[in-house]
Amino acid sequence: MADEGFAWIYLLFFLIIPLSRVIPRLIQKMKNKNQESPDQYTQRTYQSTNDTFSDPPRKSFQAEIPKEMNPKTQDMLVLGELNRGTKNFNSIQKNLGMDSSTLEKILESLENQGLMRVQNKQGIFGTKVELIITDKGFKKFYS
Repeated sequence: MADEGFAWIYLLFFLIIPLSRVIPRLIQKMKNKNQESPDQYTQRTYQSTNDTFSDPPRKSFQAEIPKEMNPKTQDMLVLGELNRGTKNFNSIQKNLGMDSSTLEKILESLENQGLMRVQNKQGIFGTKVELIITDKGFKKFYS
């Protein structure tokens, strides 16, 4: 196979080089994990009811939208969320604080109007449904 004088080459290629790439990443992860700022604990206030804990209510995105583009309807809120790049039904529901039946009706009406489209993607863990805003929806949001 290999001469005894060249065994160090195999050691170098198959052990030292991969470890030299992995070890810095592990060290960085450990540093980030240990350097959690104390602000993270003070910013979240948990509400307790009957010995259960729940997250505080999320802020709506209306405050982040400029005042000249403050959406008046729920359809426009959903279009704005799609425009920001949110492609998942659950993410939109969580960000806007809507119930699923209302959001489902809004998404159906937006799809029927041609303002958004549904795209099914095949992945490793099964099919994935993405909601994508169309050019018509983009124009309607900014008009």
